[in-house]
Amino acid sequence: MSLGSNLGDRRSYLSDALQGLPDVVAVSKLYETDPVGGPPGQGAYLNCVVELRTKLTPRELLAVAQALESAAARARVERWGPRTLDVDILLVGDEKVDDPDLTIPHPRMWERGFVLVPLADLAPELVVGFLDSDIGRGVRRVGRLDGPQARP
Repeated sequence: MSLGSNLGDRRSYLSDALQGLPDVVAVSKLYETDPVGGPPGQGAYLNCVVELRTKLTPRELLAVAQALESAAARARVERWGPRTLDVDILLVGDEKVDDPDLTIPHPRMWERGFVLVPLADLAPELVVGFLDSDIGRGVRRVGRLDGPQARP
């Protein structure tokens, strides 16, 4: 799963979301990136990727993601607009879902440095051939989220 925030106390929104995720086994380092798409003038995002080992279905994970976003008072005003919290399901094992409200694997993950760079922290074998210097440009490591699940 991918977590991102560019409004308010970004680190707190991500930390709270991390605590609300079930079955966390690893968390990438924390990265800051400029917004991709959306309206001009947005602030930078903090992003990380979280690995779960769960028996939850993709639909159940979507419900968790939406509940976390709601708890963070996310407002869906404009596509790719600023947000307190964005929680995306990237992969669920080898499962594929192609529904109007849920696509797994995430359809744009292979094009986004703010996803691929932190994903490489946890599963470098997944990004081989996708992560090059251009796609990772502008992704700046800024530390990690506090917590026992964070990988050094």
